[in-house]
Amino acid sequence: MRSQRNGDHDGAAAGKLPAFSGSELNGMGASVSESEGSLTIVGTGIKAVGQVTLEAQSHIAHADKVLYLVADPLTVAWIMQLNSSAEDLYPLYQPGIDRLTTYYLMTDRILECLRQKRDVCGVFYGHPGVFAFPSHEAMLRARREGYRARMLPAVSAEDCLFADLGIDPGRAGCQSYEATDFLVHRRIIDPTCGLVLWQISVIGHVYPGMAGTAGISVLADTLIERYGASHQVFVYEAVPYPVCDPVIRRVKLTDLASTSLSQMSTLYVPPLAWPSFDAEVARKIGIPDEFVTKGAESASLYDPLVPQPSSVEAA
Repeated sequence: MRSQRNGDHDGAAAGKLPAFSGSELNGMGASVSESEGSLTIVGTGIKAVGQVTLEAQSHIAHADKVLYLVADPLTVAWIMQLNSSAEDLYPLYQPGIDRLTTYYLMTDRILECLRQKRDVCGVFYGHPGVFAFPSHEAMLRARREGYRARMLPAVSAEDCLFADLGIDPGRAGCQSYEATDFLVHRRIIDPTCGLVLWQISVIGHVYPGMAGTAGISVLADTLIERYGASHQVFVYEAVPYPVCDPVIRRVKLTDLASTSLSQMSTLYVPPLAWPSFDAEVARKIGIPDEFVTKGAESASLYDPLVPQPSSVEAA
């Protein structure tokens, strides 16, 4: 149950934040007057309140109407304190209504407020453009109807994963898929780069509250075919509270189906091997031979095949 606390809409937290101008708030020029309404989509990051940018905070505080979908009661209370117009979108989830229908209901509600010629701020957990269907749909509809609409960047669960597992996606590359999408579309795996799989605890669950673990078993079997049963992977959970450590479990693929999962669980599969190096192509694009040799002899402690997370729990 989420706790909610009403607060006065006192602008930028009792004057501690600057009030951005209309063009700064919306970032879409001045072709549409402010009186006709605008939409700004922001994210709250993963850790409660602590990862919100000053820009996002100012948008929340100064909006005529705030609609939010966040994951923890502390962030809910903070949003309500910043802006008393705030409205929770979570109650639109209802038993028997599939997720896609719910996402369209959320989109409709955002547009309903925007059509009242108001400056609307949509607030979403994490990064507002990552696994956030209503935010993209609302923004596209708003622009089609002539409103100014923009999205601000924020900290996503993937950002937290890279930091907590000690992964640099620029060193070996990284693939990223929603787990159900990964399976039903038979996505092609490149085993020489990292693989992030999202929402592994709700594979195939098109309705809220669905149960069953068939999905994780199918996922484990699929990965074993490509990586082998003994390949070690990481079950990762970013946590919303600053006083808590992330949940990181290192398990073999053969044990994945029996591993305890939560709705926050994400899977990281390290590369199986280094990619091959094409010296001929390297020369064609101008890379000196001595640079290639220097890179091969590097004393760097970083090894993308063997991540070194901040902490690991027993599986």
